[in-house]
Amino acid sequence: MKTTDTTPTGVENPGSPAGPGPAITKAKAPAPRKEPKREGATLNVFSHGILILWAIMVVMPLLWAVMTSFKTDRAIFTSPWSLPDKLHFENWSRAWTEAHMSDYFLNTLLVVGGSLIGTLLFGSMAAYVLARFDFPGNRFIYFLFIGGMSFPIILALVPLFYVMQNMALLNTLHGLILVYIAYSLPFTVFFLTAFFRTLPTSVAEAAFVDGASHTRTFFQVMLPMAKPGLISVGIFNFLGQWNQYLLPTVLNTEPERKVLSQGLVQLAVSQGYKGDWSGLFAGLVMAMLPVLAAYIIFQRQVVAGLTAGAVK
Repeated sequence: MKTTDTTPTGVENPGSPAGPGPAITKAKAPAPRKEPKREGATLNVFSHGILILWAIMVVMPLLWAVMTSFKTDRAIFTSPWSLPDKLHFENWSRAWTEAHMSDYFLNTLLVVGGSLIGTLLFGSMAAYVLARFDFPGNRFIYFLFIGGMSFPIILALVPLFYVMQNMALLNTLHGLILVYIAYSLPFTVFFLTAFFRTLPTSVAEAAFVDGASHTRTFFQVMLPMAKPGLISVGIFNFLGQWNQYLLPTVLNTEPERKVLSQGLVQLAVSQGYKGDWSGLFAGLVMAMLPVLAAYIIFQRQVVAGLTAGAVK
């Protein structure tokens, strides 16, 4: 009997030139539906809203203080939220001369400037040694500095007062500078030790090969490389020392040697008798402007110093 082979539709004959086996028809997969990316959108809106609210809470009191410093005493109480009718610069001149803000400002510049230079110098030297050299007692000394950060300064005020009195450093600007340096060294050493560990050792080794001493290598090679960290920790120390009130109140009671924080308190106390509120706000803005200027100028270096140790 003669049979006829039939090939199903869509399947090629095995003996055909097209190929030895059956051809499989591939169905085209449907393209995935593109949905709008909403991942993190809600979180971004929420975080931006919090940042805007925080900025308003910080900036508004500052602007209000600046605006109030140019008002008269009557305008401060009658229309506290309105703009001044004109800029009363006599408030600033009165605070600068009659309230002795010029003397307080000069004393603060001398104390903070001297203590800041000493803190950065001694702190960077100690941090470099602790970060780069292994010697017996290295970790012990490092943890002593860390312990200094956790020690409340209020517990040391009484013994510190008698130590300063016995050393004839009480009511002196240079004595206050030494106390500020000792007060700021623990945080400075802690911060800069972590920063020096991130710096490459190959540069220091190359300097040693060229015949440089340890002192020259530190001051001419490693210290310039640590500039972001020095600026960052310098800003933090500047803010803490400029706004320091407890230490000068206990250790610096002479009227002619008072610093800005003490002068502002004395000016505020005198308002009960004089009512010079415009002069008080002018003095407050005078004390606030150097801090704002320092942060605005060095804000990029502060961020760079804080993030420099994150990636080697």
